[in-house]
Amino acid sequence: MAVLADRDAPQQVSAADLDAVVSDLVGDVCRAALSPKDGSGYDWWKVLFALYPNSKATHSTRPRERGVLQKGVEELFTPDGSGSATLPCTFCGAGASVVWGKSNLPLFDTSKALNTLPPGIAGWPVCRGCRVAMWALPYGSWVTVGSATVLSCESTAAEREFAQRNVRRARRIMQAGFTGLPVGARPEYVALVALRDAGTDLCATTLLSFKNDNQEPWLRVTRTRRAVGVFMARVDANAPLRRGWHLLARALTRHDTQGRVVASGAQEAARLVFEAEDGASRSLLRQLFELLQDANRSWSSGDREALARLASAFAKEVLGMDTDLAPVATLIADWIAGGSSPRGRFAEYRNAALSDYKLGALLMQAYSRLLLDGSSVQLAGPEGWEPLIRRRPRAWEQRMLLFAQVSVLLQQRGVTIGEKPDSPEEQRRIDELENRPMLDEDVFDYEMGPA
Repeated sequence: MAVLADRDAPQQVSAADLDAVVSDLVGDVCRAALSPKDGSGYDWWKVLFALYPNSKATHSTRPRERGVLQKGVEELFTPDGSGSATLPCTFCGAGASVVWGKSNLPLFDTSKALNTLPPGIAGWPVCRGCRVAMWALPYGSWVTVGSATVLSCESTAAEREFAQRNVRRARRIMQAGFTGLPVGARPEYVALVALRDAGTDLCATTLLSFKNDNQEPWLRVTRTRRAVGVFMARVDANAPLRRGWHLLARALTRHDTQGRVVASGAQEAARLVFEAEDGASRSLLRQLFELLQDANRSWSSGDREALARLASAFAKEVLGMDTDLAPVATLIADWIAGGSSPRGRFAEYRNAALSDYKLGALLMQAYSRLLLDGSSVQLAGPEGWEPLIRRRPRAWEQRMLLFAQVSVLLQQRGVTIGEKPDSPEEQRRIDELENRPMLDEDVFDYEMGPA
């Protein structure tokens, strides 16, 4: 695969380049297919089985003699005959003299689906370049024992960076197996690093994760919005935002009973930037909201403000929200701070924060109470609440941002909701959080090994 590192476009790949890639590919496939089950090389066979479960290299009836197996695998990538009849390649339109069935193609129907081609048709025409690309796919994708994730991006530089890191990782898997890699690494983190290293700003990115192990094939699609690169650049350039990002990552880190990291918070935070096509994904704003309302966490006022600013930056840069919530936040903060039991009123607000109906009722209660108390401050009236309590686009996100602002206001006013005492150790912690880049190469190297 190293021969293609200097090629900037598919058109630059020559027949000799393909021959070199095929030689590497065949060798890797045969080694994996003939590895003992307790050997590290067997893990790469599991990767191949998850993509091509009925191929000559992965089927349970595959030859166990190297020469016989190698001949069968080499036949998959023979050049298209110049003198033989050709048909347009199913995938690129080039002339193809070889037809492939689903056993050699990733993400096709299970073995239960027999009639995927018309009667008398042996397979889909696939040219040599596409045949090689189909089996080179696991090298450039993020693979696990049972799935692969590929990147589609508006930036070819980001796609290239993503693939190059994964090729290095694939080599490690072939040598040491999956047990030789730390737990917790995710393709979302690799994708964000690729976007950053490629210098992209407005760039939509899609991750496609899939599996085809002869049981039930599945495909999961997650995407970032085009402005994620702008958001990342803003976080990297702003110390309080970096502090908020690393606080989020620390909160998401999970340890086992021996204190070992079983879920990297940096990886989990990166995952929150991606949105699942089916809607089954956790949003960054929702995660920040839950951290701010968690009564078991004693955030300092600086921590709380950093998390709130991170939420606001994400909403503005990525979601395009630029709403002034300060008047409504001030109304709620005044009501909470003015009661005989601020802690009780804060708990009441926390219970109503995400509900349009409950929040509307609480705002009416706060507005009426402050008027009856003769407040001299101009209060935000019902016209200012409307975007928050109506069932309209982004109302849910605005309610979460409102909660973040209220939390910050309360701590700024000295209303106790979890203030941490100042100390030299606390200041060192803050400095460390604010000075570290958003996407820390040390974290990445820990997860992936040296690049």
